[in-house]
Amino acid sequence: MAGENLYNVTDDIPSTWIIIETVVQWTTFTIGFPLICLSIYAMYFLIRADHIAPVYVINLLIADLIQICMRPFNLSGTWKTIVILIDFFGISASISFMVCVALERYLVIAFPLWYRFRRNIKYSLIISSIIWVIPFIQICMLHLTPTLRITFILFAVNLLIPFPLLVFFLVGTLKALSVSISVPAVEQRRIIGTLALVLGNYTVLFLPLIIQYLISGVTGRENVEIGTLFERFSPLVDPLLYVFMRKGAKDTLAFPCFGKLMGDEEQSQVTNTMTMTDSVVEGSR
Repeated sequence: MAGENLYNVTDDIPSTWIIIETVVQWTTFTIGFPLICLSIYAMYFLIRADHIAPVYVINLLIADLIQICMRPFNLSGTWKTIVILIDFFGISASISFMVCVALERYLVIAFPLWYRFRRNIKYSLIISSIIWVIPFIQICMLHLTPTLRITFILFAVNLLIPFPLLVFFLVGTLKALSVSISVPAVEQRRIIGTLALVLGNYTVLFLPLIIQYLISGVTGRENVEIGTLFERFSPLVDPLLYVFMRKGAKDTLAFPCFGKLMGDEEQSQVTNTMTMTDSVVEGSR
């Protein structure tokens, strides 16, 4: 089975690349672990303040946390295979939740009434549970492939499927915004920023990894590692989604003392923006 050979993938990688990857892994772990934990903590305050639950973003951050926790391990044999599979689990879950975040932002603009009436945290939790199961199914499929080359190709194809969806959601949102007069400019920037960040993260940091595994699968070369280095930085980008989840970039409760530094006037402006957004959606019913 291909799964039994996963720990041999890096045997032929030059020692220089191994050193570079080790430095990158520890750097991203040192920065990413506290950053992701802080972002999850900030989401807790977001729920308390706005009484909303950014379910998909929270799950995305948890998937990133799974990836980042695998960085310090430098094992061999069966344990290395387990680490690789857990890392793949986190990558697959991250990309899936990125699609959910993009879909949710698209529905807010393209189908505002439908989204308002259908939005339900119970449905979000059910979808999230299904998404967490998908990587397990993918791992089983990859483990049963007869050769490692086929494993690489299936790995790449599974991760490539979300790409057209992310592009569609961004383009569809831009088209819907071009004819919409009811969405405030601040809200437009937040939604476009979220979609651009998700698509940019996928294109710049995940797509090289997918290309790497396609090359490895087609040519049989298993020492192509440049895409892996790009992917290591992806968990550092997702915490930025918190900025776009807020009604105002300065109104961040991740640092409670910051709210005290803001004047009452600025807080009032942020509150008025939130109220205006809800009123516009309500008035379009």
